Amino acid sequence: MILNLFYFLAFLSVICSFMVVTARNPVHSVLYLIITFFTIGCQYLILNAQFLAAVHIIVYAGAIMVLFLYVIMLLNLNQTTEVHKSNYAKFAAAIASGLLLLVMVSSLKGADLLSNALPQNSQVGLIENLGKILFNSFLLPFELSAILFLAAMVGAVLIGKNEVK
Repeated sequence: MILNLFYFLAFLSVICSFMVVTARNPVHSVLYLIITFFTIGCQYLILNAQFLAAVHIIVYAGAIMVLFLYVIMLLNLNQTTEVHKSNYAKFAAAIASGLLLLVMVSSLKGADLLSNALPQNSQVGLIENLGKILFNSFLLPFELSAILFLAAMVGAVLIGKNEVK
């Protein structure tokens, strides 16, 4: 059952990713990318990584895709203003994508079956376990990154602040 759901979501991810690249309308391309992000988030749920699925959907499908849609609508892209690519550029892109496909297939040639890759422990990706590991084993790097983010926020506020004369 879970394996069939994984295959369906993987098929949907690949089809929607292909549609992202081949869609003529940029808004349709972004919408296909949102569907791809949701299917990848569902695959994280199958792997029992609820936190990773939630962060993936919130960050990618929520924030970044809204930004993409805003920029596309702000630019008002039309096919009449689009610069047409030369045949040389199209040929170079086809060769590069073929080589990328060859590298990906050769790297996955010796991979284990999917059934061996699924986690056997049902407690692997739970938020509670992630919090315990984060605050026990990785407390110092977590606190150092918090201080770094705080310093970056203070610097951004100081840079953006208007000077009063």
